[in-house]
Amino acid sequence: MRLCPMRNPILRPIGFVSLALLCVVFSGCRLMHPSEAFIGPSFEPKNVFLASSALPADVKRVAVLPLTADKRIAALRDGCEILAPVLNSELIKTRRFEVERINPEAARLATGRAEWTGEEALPDDFFQKLRDASGCDAVMFCQLTAFRAYAPLAVGWRMKLVDARSRQILWSADEIFDAGEETVRNGARRYQIEQLQSVRSDGQWLVENAPRYFGQYTIATLFETLPSR
Repeated sequence: MRLCPMRNPILRPIGFVSLALLCVVFSGCRLMHPSEAFIGPSFEPKNVFLASSALPADVKRVAVLPLTADKRIAALRDGCEILAPVLNSELIKTRRFEVERINPEAARLATGRAEWTGEEALPDDFFQKLRDASGCDAVMFCQLTAFRAYAPLAVGWRMKLVDARSRQILWSADEIFDAGEETVRNGARRYQIEQLQSVRSDGQWLVENAPRYFGQYTIATLFETLPSR
């Protein structure tokens, strides 16, 4: 795969937006239509709470509870199956802390239930039992609130990171990413170029047509709001 030479210095790519206007394909170079160029702002999560800009120094291991959703809704059941492994891998990529994934059976043994949203009343010994079982310093609750697997794709998340000792909420987020919104499409396309490093010659965007990759974009974007280390 080759880049076509650019003899006119005026056309030399300057910065990311210019690079995004070029599509590299096996048959040569194709100038993308302006409507495909994602010029404009990307979606930024707004419904986010941070207790502090940085994590407490002693929060080093986080127990991640099983991804939950309203299982009466078939779309959400499918979404959990597709996105649960993506969620864990993207959380590991943040390198904020050690991730201790708690499977449903382990959650049931430790807490009496396989799934928790973090919205219900928790047993008094809930966090202590998870600490005993996993050695965690904090617990992450993850809930899928929306999942649309056809265009325009949509994924909704409600997450909460709680200190297992003080029970203080360190971080929480509640957002829906809808590819029908221009800023979400911009962000998804930028993510595809920068992280997936993939551009299709037919002008179709992978993140706008594949629920798994769109979900990956939404998770990565939300985890960027986690407190720093």
